[in-house]
Amino acid sequence: MPRRIAIVEDDAAIRANYADALRKHGYEVSAHAARADAMAAFRTRLPDLAVIDIGLGEEPDGGFALCRDLRAMSSALPIIFLTARDSDFDAVSGLRLGADDYLTKDVSLPHLLARISALFRRVEASREPRAAEELLERGPLKLDARRFTVAWQGKPVELTLTEFWMVHTLAKFPGHVKDRESLMREANLVVDEDTVTSHVKRIRKKFSAADSSFDRIDTVYGMGYRWKA
Repeated sequence: MPRRIAIVEDDAAIRANYADALRKHGYEVSAHAARADAMAAFRTRLPDLAVIDIGLGEEPDGGFALCRDLRAMSSALPIIFLTARDSDFDAVSGLRLGADDYLTKDVSLPHLLARISALFRRVEASREPRAAEELLERGPLKLDARRFTVAWQGKPVELTLTEFWMVHTLAKFPGHVKDRESLMREANLVVDEDTVTSHVKRIRKKFSAADSSFDRIDTVYGMGYRWKA
């Protein structure tokens, strides 16, 4: 069956253009103009991926609220913000709410399709992991790629798909420094370098909620990140 993508965009022309383009590339598309309409549909059936604008009708931050609600419904659902708002504050806010990617509307269609494909590849990787990588344990860290679960000191840590594979890539070889380019490549990410930084900050925050002394992700200034052995 074709993958189902939900587009939540209040501009009718933009919504129709993206929906038509995605259908031409083989996706099933559901299109929604407002947050309430989208949530009503999502309660019946979650999409395989959601593309969300921030401003929705009379709700200037409606997309943020929708992202928060969607992430509460599923920690694994890929979510992309696609918006005209290009401030760092908005991008960081969207990622902190659990989005996997943040794009502005000047992005080309091939670029958007590449981001969508990358997220779907990670979904497939989480469903069909290589046997040797199904369970990764590093001290108090346990990553289960079959069940897509993460635990630290026995406590569950809820990570998005993007966060899961970033942690997996770092923890697989403790002590190895991963620059942003290699981290994106090995975790199968197609995101901006600044976005990687925002994801790492969010990952640290989630682990710190389980253990206030968490310090396993080192920033190696001028080089990248590493998982402390």
